[in-house]
Amino acid sequence: MLSQDGTMKRLVCGILWASLALPFRGFGGRETAEVTLDYVAQRALLRAAKPFHSPRADLPSMLRADKLDYDKYREIEFRHDRALWAAEELPFRIEFFHPGYLYEEPVHVNEFTLTAAQPIRFVQDFFNYRGLHIEKQIPVETGYAGFRLLSKLNDPNKWDELGSFLGASYFRLLGKDQRYGLSARGLALDCGETDRPEEFPIFTDWWLGKPDRGADRVKFYALLDSVSCVGAYKFVIVPGETTEVDVEAVLYCREPDKIKAVNSERKPLKTLGIAPLTSMFWFGKSSERRFNDYRTEVHDSDGLLMHLGNGEMLWRPLSNPHEMRHQRYAAKDPQGFGLVQRERDFNGYQDLFNEYHRVPSVWVKPQGHWGEGEINLVELPTQYEGLDNIVAFWDPKEKPAPLQPFRCAYTLNWTREANHKLSPNRVVATRLGLDPRDPACRQFAVDFAGPKLSALPENLPPSSIASCSPNATIVENQVFHNAYNDSWRVILKLEPKPGNKTPVDLRCTLLKGEEPLTETWTYLWSPP
Repeated sequence: MLSQDGTMKRLVCGILWASLALPFRGFGGRETAEVTLDYVAQRALLRAAKPFHSPRADLPSMLRADKLDYDKYREIEFRHDRALWAAEELPFRIEFFHPGYLYEEPVHVNEFTLTAAQPIRFVQDFFNYRGLHIEKQIPVETGYAGFRLLSKLNDPNKWDELGSFLGASYFRLLGKDQRYGLSARGLALDCGETDRPEEFPIFTDWWLGKPDRGADRVKFYALLDSVSCVGAYKFVIVPGETTEVDVEAVLYCREPDKIKAVNSERKPLKTLGIAPLTSMFWFGKSSERRFNDYRTEVHDSDGLLMHLGNGEMLWRPLSNPHEMRHQRYAAKDPQGFGLVQRERDFNGYQDLFNEYHRVPSVWVKPQGHWGEGEINLVELPTQYEGLDNIVAFWDPKEKPAPLQPFRCAYTLNWTREANHKLSPNRVVATRLGLDPRDPACRQFAVDFAGPKLSALPENLPPSSIASCSPNATIVENQVFHNAYNDSWRVILKLEPKPGNKTPVDLRCTLLKGEEPLTETWTYLWSPP
């Protein structure tokens, strides 16, 4: 039974949220409409026909970084009892991030039901400003920086953060017993290109679907905007041990004259990054670069896994290079790809504060046929763990013509693979270093494990098929059984060509006769 205070609190909150439906000058009001992907796509097409307008220009001056610094921004806290849908005790809740400081591109948020949509105005009473004195100074049409999504993910008596949508087109989700690690993005434009700067699209508008009381999922729509491209997005989020997010998108490229009107130096798009993932790799088992740190590994992901259209599985350990590297893998109709965290033992990290063994892997499963294209991996150098330096995405070979719709759909799985086996016969570790007998050579120790390998007798080792690019030679290739953890270790000795300064591409897989037993290990080694 509810207490009188609890009943009154819900009544007040319900009246407050209901008041958001009232129209107000400059920002519209309640609209009778069925919000669908086509509904948002129509708005995206209209916007694509005009030059890009940055929301940053609409941010009130007192919220800009020169006036609202880091310490002042930290003073602001959302009042948890004001969360959207909390008063109605629905299975999901929304809490908003305050605009300002680094978040200078305000986002306009709407709520929708089956038959109507209404704006959610900026309300200062939703926030506790503590010692700041900016009450009643921020217009209601300002918008928010983003929002977090809450559900009872891990405990039926506790509200947990299920995901957050904050900054440009970045978003993160969680499955059960996970902590935040890598991020997804709506779109990556010209990421990793050396002859032009990267363009960062932003989600400017959101429509949040009000869930039913017994709903096990929540539906969002978003409008993405950038100098070169506009997009409409649909998200259906289903929380669980592996949280699944179905994504559908319709993209429209702007005409060259509309792009030039904003940026006269902007070149035509070279890469259109679909389903981009962004992560951090500082150092790990596969690192030659070592840092003065007490931990043994520091990363949110340790490899890129690719399931190609021909059925082949590729595992590419990540690296923290001396300079940016951009590698492309031909991938017609890929069956999946993702940035994966394979080291799941706390002892692999020895970090009590950043639980890297609990961060999710994110697996992209395409829906339908994607056609010709490439999976891209961009690795940037970093000197510490605070910067994301890894990006993976798929780039279609044929780019859409201006104002012509480009449609794609995929599922994002935020998983620790406890119930979502991506590749059972796999690479479990990569280690490398100098050959003690010949400092000009490198040794690679690659460990493979899985049910197919466990079935092999110790005295009948699998065959190791290894190759490298022409700028080096594999001079040794041996296979050993590791009885300590029931795996098989391949030792490769690589001899670079004299004077070679270009990266060497290596590959290795294990076979029994003609039958592949494992995924293919692939690595890009750069000479020091």
